[in-house]
Amino acid sequence: MMRDGKYAAWFRTPRGQGTGIVHLADGRISGSDSFFTYGGSYRFADDQHFTAVLTTRRYAEGPPTVFGPDEVEVELAGVCSGALATCSGKAKQAPDVLFEVTLIFCQEDAPAVETRSAVVKLNDKLPKGLDSRSRPRQFPLPPRPPAS
Repeated sequence: MMRDGKYAAWFRTPRGQGTGIVHLADGRISGSDSFFTYGGSYRFADDQHFTAVLTTRRYAEGPPTVFGPDEVEVELAGVCSGALATCSGKAKQAPDVLFEVTLIFCQEDAPAVETRSAVVKLNDKLPKGLDSRSRPRQFPLPPRPPAS
């Protein structure tokens, strides 16, 4: 079964391909890419096989969709294997366009491992000659260009 969480989505049709981020939680789908939001639901038939219904809605101007129409409802069937799921289907609004999706589970950032580091004790004083705070710095004047 797919775990609840965030997935990178790679989708493709004969018309083009794209990527997005999808969140799966308790049978619900939500997500987006640069131009569209996604929503819908999914259901498992067994530990590996699932079906889903996905809708798309444009929220920003951009290139044409991989389907043609901006707003579609896609019926999908797929297989899940660990952190990877693949599925395919067709949109009611573009029944001649095969839609394929690969979902890759995004690992959450692991908590930082506590590391022990050496503590270096520093004096309050810098080595002699390096403490420039107490005296003004003198910079050499740049060379003058030759007179013409």
